Amino acid sequence: MKSRLKPLIVLALLLVFPVLVHDSYYRHLMILILMWVAIGCGWNIIAGYTGQVSFGDAAFFGTGAYAAGLLSTKLGVSAWWGLALGGFAALAVAFPFGWICFRLRGAYFALATLALNEIMRHIATIWESLTDGMVGILIMQTFVSKVPYYYIALALAVVSLVTVELLVRSRLGYYFVSIREDQDAAESMGINTHFYKMISLSFAAFLTGLAGALYMNYMGFIDPEVVFSLHDISIMAILVGIVGGVSTIYGPAVGAFIMVALQELFRTAGFGLLKYLVDVSGSALLGTITKWVSQAHVLTFGLLVVLVILYLPNGLVGDWPKLRRLFGFGR
Repeated sequence: MKSRLKPLIVLALLLVFPVLVHDSYYRHLMILILMWVAIGCGWNIIAGYTGQVSFGDAAFFGTGAYAAGLLSTKLGVSAWWGLALGGFAALAVAFPFGWICFRLRGAYFALATLALNEIMRHIATIWESLTDGMVGILIMQTFVSKVPYYYIALALAVVSLVTVELLVRSRLGYYFVSIREDQDAAESMGINTHFYKMISLSFAAFLTGLAGALYMNYMGFIDPEVVFSLHDISIMAILVGIVGGVSTIYGPAVGAFIMVALQELFRTAGFGLLKYLVDVSGSALLGTITKWVSQAHVLTFGLLVVLVILYLPNGLVGDWPKLRRLFGFGR
């Protein structure tokens, strides 16, 4: 019962967040965080629990986004129907890819997922008659207020977390972990590792595709460089998982909050604080520093990952007892 109390308290706070916070900027950040929870959960299933390190989240995210966008622009159907279609479209990409490439292991599989990203990005760029290429897809947003998008993103995040928990506690979860720990031993026990890796990839792709479709509806515009971005989507998904805690249920939620907040902190140069100081002081040096800070988030991400791997290899959630002991909050 105690283990359920904290998540329920957090959920209650998230439910009343739009009522307490009226600033559109902070609502926007929370929507992004909740979308990243879903993406992080997808990566956690395939990489954290099944041990198949993937750089392919952008391929599934972009496919989901384009499925929703094309449904609206080509068929005249509401892009909200694409919210479900996005997950199945991502599955349609993941299934043949996994069927072929799960015969690879380790770094070779990771490189194959990297190639999948580039293939999907080039398809979206070159197939102009369908996707409009680099012009991108623009749709009218359904809601003026961010509140409906917030609650839809919250529902997606909760569904993603519950899905991970149910999988982990089921027989499928045990099969996933056995593959991660020793694939040869799992096969010797009669586990069809190829089949269960396909199931793991399917869950991961579906959740990521849903997040992509929601992004299309929320932002109203996509192009290949945005939704198939290796750094902004695939690498970010890995960072969310590693920082929050690989193979932990709530790790992606913690990682999403930290990474989005950190990215925004640098992008806005301390949420506008440095820019304000430049305007007040008129210092050219401070202006240069502000410019460097606003462009240093990639370097900071790299340093953060190095520190987490060295000192918190299980992420913030996985090594939370170690942190409590370090700061004197527990034995």
